[in-house]
Amino acid sequence: MEIDSVRVFVDVMKHGSFAAVARQRQVDPSSISRSISNLETELGFRLFQRTTRKLSPTEAADEYFARVEGLIGEFDLASEAALDLVSMPTGTLRVTACTSFGQRVLAPILPELRSRYPDLTIDLQLVDHPVDIVEEKIDLAVRFGNKPEGHFIVSRLVPRHFRICASPAYIERAGKLENPRALEERDCLLFSFPGYRSAWKFRRNGDLVFSVPVTGHLLVSHGVTMTKCAVAGLGPALLPDWLCAREIAAGELIDLFPDYESTATDFDTSAWLVYPSRSYVPVKLRVFIDFLREKVEGPA
Repeated sequence: MEIDSVRVFVDVMKHGSFAAVARQRQVDPSSISRSISNLETELGFRLFQRTTRKLSPTEAADEYFARVEGLIGEFDLASEAALDLVSMPTGTLRVTACTSFGQRVLAPILPELRSRYPDLTIDLQLVDHPVDIVEEKIDLAVRFGNKPEGHFIVSRLVPRHFRICASPAYIERAGKLENPRALEERDCLLFSFPGYRSAWKFRRNGDLVFSVPVTGHLLVSHGVTMTKCAVAGLGPALLPDWLCAREIAAGELIDLFPDYESTATDFDTSAWLVYPSRSYVPVKLRVFIDFLREKVEGPA
């Protein structure tokens, strides 16, 4: 029995269609159908009831899936563990993060990663919406905010801090802001996400938190674009350190309230590394995590 045919069967059971598995594997759907038919012939029973509109697993398929899913996982882990002992990191590592983090943090460090591990293929999935890391077979996700929940391995990459920034040209034109409450009278740059566009929170030396209502005529859903808008002088913006530290160092942006901590949602959030819970972490994932920790300097 070909092990790959069993893998195809497991994937079809999880995705519910031949076409979805074919897209994931980048093959023609007929090859998936052929693999399932060959497996049915070898097993001696039907796995799916097929119609033009629906694919339904048989009772036998449900029983078979319950028994082989874990076995396939253990088989793959055994292969990975043995390969890790005799080779440099190899294979494909699927990583997901938001587009701005990918552009500002991940892309600049990829050349060195490629130089260190030339046999490692990085499949970088940059999206600005949550990804089901199990369904999409993601090896590692970078997530922001409070600690993610679920049946995953989660570890903190770095704490996350925000700054209220504006360009020197804006300050010269609109005037200096004496304190955070002055933002209430300004036309601010706002992230379009719920919870980020109505009020910004502040605290100083761990004291009582206060909230400042903010309004603005420009809402942006992309972090790098928001930074560029702030540099262009379009108004004050609430930005995470990893999106504005370079511009502050270059004098393109000014931290308006360096004595205050700021946020739109919760203080003391972080960037998190999230990956599926498994009994064995392959070396390709371990070296990538170690590399990322080495290269991501300062708060994110």
